[in-house]
Amino acid sequence: MSELGFGFEIKSIDEAGYIAGIAAGYGNIDHGGDIIMPGALTKAIAGRTSVPMLLFHDHKRPVGAWQKFDESGDGLNVEGKIAIKSDAGRDAHALVESGALSGLSIGYKTLRHKFEGKTRQLHELALHEVSLVPVGMNARAVVTQIKSLVEAGGMPSVREFEEFLRDAGGFSKSLAAAIAAKATPHLRGEPEAKAIDELEQFLTGLRG
Repeated sequence: MSELGFGFEIKSIDEAGYIAGIAAGYGNIDHGGDIIMPGALTKAIAGRTSVPMLLFHDHKRPVGAWQKFDESGDGLNVEGKIAIKSDAGRDAHALVESGALSGLSIGYKTLRHKFEGKTRQLHELALHEVSLVPVGMNARAVVTQIKSLVEAGGMPSVREFEEFLRDAGGFSKSLAAAIAAKATPHLRGEPEAKAIDELEQFLTGLRG
């Protein structure tokens, strides 16, 4: 089973445990270089009345069930209920309310795909579960964080720059690692003015 490497948002939750959010987005490249295409989950949710709700994709930690599904052009919207009468459900509910868990991620099996360059386009998926997860930084947040660091006269670490390339630049994991490795002397050493200028130009291009 595969997991989508990007957390999507929990939109709402109430005291009774009813929860709604975006389980998967279309057009978002995950950390492994995959992208879910519109309609990829249409067959997976057809006729489904329930999908397991897990913590962190752990099948030993079920906390509820998803019972409503709405596939739009932007992605898969879900609604469900956390089992707040169970210990695990109460813990999950408290973590979501506190903001410690504010994202959703799907567990799936790829049934049909094709490559477009280095990006794997997922055209049909089997949906196994939807998990409550912490949210990873989205592309805009990463761009803002790295740009602020550069403008302050600093440079990101190799790991931060690699994550930036994956999230904001849309590069695959392997290509982002290769680019970050080439930039290591600038990222780990004292930043050179030229390197900072070049990175600022790159960031400006992405934001534009």
